Amino acid sequence: MLKEKYKDLIAYGQKLRMNSLEATEAEGKLKIRGTAAYQMEKDMFWDKLKSYSTWKDEVGADIKVEHTDLYGYYTVKPGDSLSKIAKWHLGDPMAYPKIFEANKDQLTNPDLIKVGQTLKLPNR
Repeated sequence: MLKEKYKDLIAYGQKLRMNSLEATEAEGKLKIRGTAAYQMEKDMFWDKLKSYSTWKDEVGADIKVEHTDLYGYYTVKPGDSLSKIAKWHLGDPMAYPKIFEANKDQLTNPDLIKVGQTLKLPNR
């Protein structure tokens, strides 16, 4: 019953490519376990889980993170700038130099990013 209710969440975890993702029902709760590649995917999964109004009573999740050297990777979309990405990721648009520094291997100017480019996001 709970597996059916949370099937979109489980599918989202698969879309995020979480390893060893499993969901089992026991003692009236849905137990979800898995491993996210980076903290960003774990946070995205938790944000989706929290969108269900009754999740606290119905779900127990144990999500581990495989790589802790970065927060994750972000693919540049039309209209993005390092300051917009920094505001979303770090909460401060003026923190864009942190993202620039993490990507000096592919960026030479913080004002020149390209749609489709994959940027490393430093840990917060």
